[in-house]
Amino acid sequence: MSLLGGFSRSIGMFFGLMYALPVLAGDITVATKYGNVTVSDKVERIVTVHEGALDTAFALGFEPVGAISTRGGDGVANYIQETAKNVNIVGTARETNLEAVIAQRPDIILASYRLPAEQYALLSKIAPTIVPQGEGLRPDGWVSEMRVYAKALNREQKAEQIIQAVTERAVQIKTQLQAKLPADQRGAALIRWMPQGALVLTTQFFTSGLLSQVGFEVTDSGLIKPGRPHSSPLSLENLSKIDNDWVFMATLDEEGQKALEAAKQSPAFARLDVAKRDHVFPVDGQLWTSASGPIAANAILDDIQRLLNTKVQ
Repeated sequence: MSLLGGFSRSIGMFFGLMYALPVLAGDITVATKYGNVTVSDKVERIVTVHEGALDTAFALGFEPVGAISTRGGDGVANYIQETAKNVNIVGTARETNLEAVIAQRPDIILASYRLPAEQYALLSKIAPTIVPQGEGLRPDGWVSEMRVYAKALNREQKAEQIIQAVTERAVQIKTQLQAKLPADQRGAALIRWMPQGALVLTTQFFTSGLLSQVGFEVTDSGLIKPGRPHSSPLSLENLSKIDNDWVFMATLDEEGQKALEAAKQSPAFARLDVAKRDHVFPVDGQLWTSASGPIAANAILDDIQRLLNTKVQ
């Protein structure tokens, strides 16, 4: 198998295949990280190599033919599995399988702003490849990404309606939260529990942004180095650093879940004030710490609404 990460193997064969593909005549020009890209206004076969792009494509009314698997899984994230049941897997977040992408005969490829130039050079020879401009993690990054993908897919008006709907829903939940929780009880931390220990997620994260939108005061306890998405794993002895009014505790897979269940039995976990108050809220890590896009946003808002309905009186 030849992967984007394995440039030393069979690249000549891939270039031969890619140059043999027909050039698409398009009539939409999109400004991207790697310059202007022209695409057809009637694309049908979409491959996404970014989880947020898959989410956005479905939200805009398309059914992609290919996508990458989620972190911690062999397929797409749990929250979108039923919707994406017919989508073929063409790689992972770290490695895209060129042969699998070519086999889907895409009209367009939607990628993350993190896509390196050398990988863009390969993918763009298969089909027009849309890479949004990005400056690192931002809470509202999914909005700017969606607008770029929507332009490429000729669905700009629908995208604005979806973005507005998510914003309005967050405002409605914020009103409920402020009515139920005093200002000094809204502190929150987003944690991904791994077998190595707890990782504190940055306040610049997609989900952290949604938590802030609905009224939580999200903190990272000063544990994250600049530019990093999360902290180093915390030992059980250092768990007190994540104590807060609320902790949203995510696991990506069964291994992480088992590690979390074991940690919950430790005296260090039991000593946390947030644990004593039963304010540790378990969440799906594939959704809360890997996904992005409007469908994911609404699924996360569903979870927050559930918390307000069941944990907050």
